[in-house]
Amino acid sequence: MEEKLARIEAVLEEKVRPALRAHGGEIAVDHLEGKVLYVKLLGQCAGCPSADITNETIVQEELVRALPELVEQVSVIQTVSDELWEQAKRLLRDHHL
Repeated sequence: MEEKLARIEAVLEEKVRPALRAHGGEIAVDHLEGKVLYVKLLGQCAGCPSADITNETIVQEELVRALPELVEQVSVIQTVSDELWEQAKRLLRDHHL
């Protein structure tokens, strides 16, 4: 399994992360289940309305093209980033809502 994840990480680093980082985003692998890779979009990509499109057109496309024997689908685990939680806390604290 470690070898599979290392191969996935190499594709993410070369093909996916540069595009995400250009928009203040990042990606983290959560787990691989069969040929479905579960990922978390982080930074500006977390909770972005375009996250599904980003996943389909960048993440999944690149991984399936490079590693069809390992990945057939990429599924985004929706989370709220630590940054967003901190912003929400500051707003509530500073504006006495």
